[in-house]
Amino acid sequence: MPEFVLTVARFGFLILLWIFVFTVVGVIRRDLFAGVRSKSIVASPRGVGGAVPADRPAKAKRGKAARQVVVTAGQLAGTRITLGEAPITIGRAEDSTLVITDDFASARHARLVPRDGQWFVEDLGSTNGTYLDRGKVSGPTPVPLGVPIRIGRTSLELRP
Repeated sequence: MPEFVLTVARFGFLILLWIFVFTVVGVIRRDLFAGVRSKSIVASPRGVGGAVPADRPAKAKRGKAARQVVVTAGQLAGTRITLGEAPITIGRAEDSTLVITDDFASARHARLVPRDGQWFVEDLGSTNGTYLDRGKVSGPTPVPLGVPIRIGRTSLELRP
């Protein structure tokens, strides 16, 4: 092969290697410094929520309101969090509403947000993704009652 082609191939490989290194450092940095971000997305104390007011009906599938989040699988199976009007953050960060110690969860993995009487799940740029039933969540997605939200080995459901 000509000398020029080998030189271009070497520089191309070097550029790809540096892109990979910067991507890995970015992911590690995001996970390490997730607890330093603003706490504005967490409006309720960890694991505590209020009741849904009677004057603001929260309609979900089957006509019932979601009142709690129940962990159905994983290390925290059986854990219940009462839903209020504040978002529920889920991840490994200590200031998350639901702190999960799953190796496949990011520090700030996902959040549940109430909008117009319904709950939506959002992935917060996690490494391994958030799944609603069997589909990957790519944006704010409405969560019906009883449909599993999967984060790594942990599964959650909204219950009346």
